[in-house]
Amino acid sequence: MNILCISGSASKNSSNFKFLKAIAEHLSNDHVVEVYEGLYHFPLFTPERQAVGIPEPVNLLRNRIKNADLILISTPEYNHNIPAVLKNLLEWLTDSGEFFGKRILPMTFTPKPPRGEHALASLQMSLKAQKANLISEASFYKTEVEFVDDLIILPQEIKEMLSEGISL
Repeated sequence: MNILCISGSASKNSSNFKFLKAIAEHLSNDHVVEVYEGLYHFPLFTPERQAVGIPEPVNLLRNRIKNADLILISTPEYNHNIPAVLKNLLEWLTDSGEFFGKRILPMTFTPKPPRGEHALASLQMSLKAQKANLISEASFYKTEVEFVDDLIILPQEIKEMLSEGISL
């Protein structure tokens, strides 16, 4: 299976990106997994901008999405919502339809419960509006993983949950 992981964080060194790297390492034994970085390079979506052409970074990610069998989106929660860079991506994809019918696992990765609930609901609403196939949902917390230097170590429980989730 070809899996694309997208971090919804605006930070280049975010814990969500590191979390997805740990997931990719776990899943890469059985799947082709890519962790996309670079939402912060996307120009701001405006309807006028789309009329004059789609920027190259957006087109490149659209192709990656088209070629993926499954997409994992992990987001932090900013002000009870998803970060602006993730919302911007969703805006760029609204009319082009890459998420239509696409298998997606929306996730949050936040410091501790109940953080992430609002962001997950917001992400799900946007993905449902684009007719994505949400295979499940998951909320993960920094208190559940181990940080070693600049890496995240996933406990066996999370590994098993993810392996089950992507097989749905």
